[in-house]
Amino acid sequence: MSPQQNTPPTPPGRPDRGPKPVHDAVMCVAAPSLAVSAGHGQLLGHDLDGFYQDGRRVLARCELRIAGSAPIPVQGRLVTAGRARFIAVVRTGADTGPDPAVTVERVRTAAGAERITVHNTGPRGLRLPLEVALGTDLADLAAVASGRPGPDLPASVCASGLRWSRDGAGARITAHPAPDSALASAGLLRWDLAVPPGGSRVIELRAVLEPLPDAPSARSPGAREATVPVLWSAAEMSCDDAGAEALLGASLDDLSALLLRDPAQPSDLHTAAGAPWRLGLAPADALWAARMLLPLGTRLAAGTLRTLARRQDPGSGRIPGLLRHAGPHLPPTCSGVEATLLFVTVLAEARRWGLPEREAEPLLPAAERCLRWLFTAAGDDGYVPDPAPGGPARCEVQAHAHRAMLHGADLLDAYDRPGADSWWERAAELRRAFREDFWLDDRAGGRPAAALAPDGRPAPHLGSAAGHLLDTGLLGGGDLAEGLLDKVQTEQLARLFGAPDLDSGWGLRTLSAKAPGHNPFGHRGGAVRVHETAVAAAGLAATGYEKEAAALLRGLLDAAEAFGHRLPEMYAGEQRAVGRVPAPHPSACRPAAVAAAGAVHLLMSLAGVRPDAPERIVAVRPMGTAPLGAVQLSGLRVAGEPFAVRISRLGMAMVEEAAPGLQFGA
Repeated sequence: MSPQQNTPPTPPGRPDRGPKPVHDAVMCVAAPSLAVSAGHGQLLGHDLDGFYQDGRRVLARCELRIAGSAPIPVQGRLVTAGRARFIAVVRTGADTGPDPAVTVERVRTAAGAERITVHNTGPRGLRLPLEVALGTDLADLAAVASGRPGPDLPASVCASGLRWSRDGAGARITAHPAPDSALASAGLLRWDLAVPPGGSRVIELRAVLEPLPDAPSARSPGAREATVPVLWSAAEMSCDDAGAEALLGASLDDLSALLLRDPAQPSDLHTAAGAPWRLGLAPADALWAARMLLPLGTRLAAGTLRTLARRQDPGSGRIPGLLRHAGPHLPPTCSGVEATLLFVTVLAEARRWGLPEREAEPLLPAAERCLRWLFTAAGDDGYVPDPAPGGPARCEVQAHAHRAMLHGADLLDAYDRPGADSWWERAAELRRAFREDFWLDDRAGGRPAAALAPDGRPAPHLGSAAGHLLDTGLLGGGDLAEGLLDKVQTEQLARLFGAPDLDSGWGLRTLSAKAPGHNPFGHRGGAVRVHETAVAAAGLAATGYEKEAAALLRGLLDAAEAFGHRLPEMYAGEQRAVGRVPAPHPSACRPAAVAAAGAVHLLMSLAGVRPDAPERIVAVRPMGTAPLGAVQLSGLRVAGEPFAVRISRLGMAMVEEAAPGLQFGA
């Protein structure tokens, strides 16, 4: 399955019913591996159940029975992004009252390991027969997701376990200690456990995908090794809201689970887009994640930029990307347009945060190729169509293009390359035109059009994508760039984002509840997409609309609590009300790189740190309303050195740690 598709392909002759629901699944992720099961922990071979490695299901069934019965499930939950814990109890004839003496703990990792511990808390020793029924089809994840799993494969007994083979690949399950017996025809491993009073017995299983001796390796060149370095600092947050601290920790854990190496240069890492559908490189998502994590260091940005520079079309300058659904009112959008424009911004802002010149300058030719594509893609009116050519001019794409023009000019100036003046001028022309052509006046104060059709007709509906108009980008001296909207228009957009048709109470809807075709479960038709709400909230805070920013911040924090502080890619845009919690979207990626990075970005916006490492300047402009009370952020990185800041309950900032010689701006 292509890693950039939002949903698996539909097989010929099958109605498109969308991907299998995963909202209530327990998913462990260590890209490109994952494990999926229901909350009871049994792998039954249903839906997406199984261990997956490199997009192939290594194990579909792993059913545990003790004393002839399945344990009674009590709890199943993630411990970390890559590890889950399931607790169950077993009733035996030795139980003399209502309390079961035998408990079973299963600790599962995404990489294919499971540790089964049987505890006997009773006063007498027990002899318990334990069996594990195993099976697989070695099917591709795309086939499983679209309802086309393969047939169960026959097993054979191997040392300490079982193995299966199909299409040049094999799966092997090994157990420690070795089973007392193995039955290949039924896929069974059996133990006769003697568990002393107050004692435990442990069985460890490991599932491995391996090539057959006469077949090429089935292992993906981008596969995770035993250890993957963490590319950002160990950020810590202390504040009056414990939920914010939990969200930061869980989001960074999710991002660590999504790290992948570039097969062309294994030292360069980037994030996968999300699990289970997009567990591979999606350029726009990877760039967003890298950009939003810049306060924690530039290593992820550097690896992502180098990876995408290698994939850039040298002729056109475009970075590849697939079409994706854009809601009920607009045709599909091309993620490659967004990625090409975002590449320039990530390079320019990474340099401001402290990307060393020895790493930044070699990436400048790729950024210049992106600018060349931007020059050729823009129409006679100066707007960038998406998809290009022939698509509508979307408001958020013009925001990306405007930011790329400014950042492109900034980079060209910094390296004394020609063309900077023309890009400053083109950005100014785009601002003038946008404020007139895209703004739709009405009695309520007006609104930005979602898009202009090729013939100039506006699409009047409004959604969270307009939040990108507030994301103007970081330039020199710790200053934010001028945006496409003027001051009055920005104030009106802030007012619109505070209205209940857009703010669900748990984040911004992708389409106003007043718009025709609104659907609270629509990807672009009314659901809440976390990273767009985070972008809007950070933009509102930066432009001084702190009341509206704080409402969105609080909404996402409350939603995160309902999801165990691990925000999914999106969730239903139903209106918040007493007694409700946000409804999960059945096909949302969880974890998702842009959601996890968006949560980090949102929390970092509290401090408003804006550096200019080349000029040795940093400005700290926190939210004066201090919506989470006193906040202390440590483990940030500015100019390659640790940075820590404390915000008082009065919204005053104090830098507690910084690189030597760093000047503090207003």
